[in-house]
Amino acid sequence: MCNMRVAALMVGVCVTAHAAETMRIAVGPEVGEVSLSGKALSCGDDVDDAEFVALQQDALVLRKKGQALWLDDAALPVEAIRCRSANDGPMRVNGVNVQGDVVVMRGKAQLVVVNVLPLESYLQGVLGSEMPKTFPIEALKAQAVAARTYALNKKLEQYGQPFHLGSSVISQVYKGLEADDPRTREAIDQTRGQVLTWQLQPIEAYFHASCGGHTESGLDALGRDLPYLKSVPCPCSKLATSHWTLKVAPKELHPVAGGKASGLQVQGRSPTGRVRRVQVGARSVDAVSFRERLGYMRLKSLDFEVTSEAKDGWVLKGHGFGHGAGLCQWGSRLLADTGKDYRAILEHYYPGTELQVLYE
Repeated sequence: MCNMRVAALMVGVCVTAHAAETMRIAVGPEVGEVSLSGKALSCGDDVDDAEFVALQQDALVLRKKGQALWLDDAALPVEAIRCRSANDGPMRVNGVNVQGDVVVMRGKAQLVVVNVLPLESYLQGVLGSEMPKTFPIEALKAQAVAARTYALNKKLEQYGQPFHLGSSVISQVYKGLEADDPRTREAIDQTRGQVLTWQLQPIEAYFHASCGGHTESGLDALGRDLPYLKSVPCPCSKLATSHWTLKVAPKELHPVAGGKASGLQVQGRSPTGRVRRVQVGARSVDAVSFRERLGYMRLKSLDFEVTSEAKDGWVLKGHGFGHGAGLCQWGSRLLADTGKDYRAILEHYYPGTELQVLYE
């Protein structure tokens, strides 16, 4: 298999017939106890060529006591233990069904659970979690390439660290085997090993649910001034789901204002019209922080207007869902409906990038 760092520089040259990248995914936050089950479990050190010892059991419990890692009722002389099921079968860890190996290691306070598995298997737990499985196959294929590229970029960034990505919306949503589906598997298989590159490096392939009619630049959305994250038009504005209304009560803004929230006004906007700063009472607040305080699921995007003000609060009317940079998932669906294939969709949302094969 091609070395990961070499492969990143030699995409399209370094290709191996059956190569597969491996990902390390932190499953959930740190926990005090880990319950693991699978057929005929075996355990070993957390290295790829470890020797695994059969435990003659189908379930185990790991805990952290003091600074030690405990397996059932025995303290282990290691900081991490790697477990797998017979014949590489699935396992269930703290209620999540996964493929591959499961590593349990001592974290800063409690225990960290890391799922170690091939990148293509990891995508089976991501694609159906990030995009509706009913979307057109070309939209699913575009999402598969974006998710694969994003994962590889983060692996390079986190090279040598205990894990490469988390499993929440902060990284890419990963739900293990719960998200697996024949349609998403088809999209993954048909794009196997394909990644987007800029100057032979996997790009930061950000994506979001809906841009509301125009994507945002990487600089304005994420503070990432990247040449392939430009603002481009998008058809998703025609969808009713791209438009929303939110009522905000004064008491919700008191903590943001640092006192009584007597007013809410937009102070500045990006070139696409998304809010950059808001005036909350007497305090000027960065719009990203404002959205975080209200909740990402409530204030769906920064493309909004404060349309009315009353004694019982303010009404915000907006467009889109998410930060707005990169691939728009609902826009991808509409482009696919018009006959665009996944290559054209990716070219639209990541202009100037190249679609290359890292492995087959």
